[in-house]
Amino acid sequence: MKKLSELKKRGVATIKNVKGPEMLRLLEMGLIPGAKIEVVRAAPLGFPIEVKIRGYSLSLRKAEADCIEIE
Repeated sequence: MKKLSELKKRGVATIKNVKGPEMLRLLEMGLIPGAKIEVVRAAPLGFPIEVKIRGYSLSLRKAEADCIEIE
């Protein structure tokens, strides 16, 4: 299973599953299965990453991005 943290800049994917210790917080932010997500940019060392979902932008830490499975 591919994780959001592995998606390249300008990559677009569909969220398949959200799990782990950050699950409830991520679901409350709108990162739900079936939603389209795009990586807009990443910090020089890779994290945090900025993603666009449902018309708004979010910045995610590596631990949060690792909790999101994509397809």
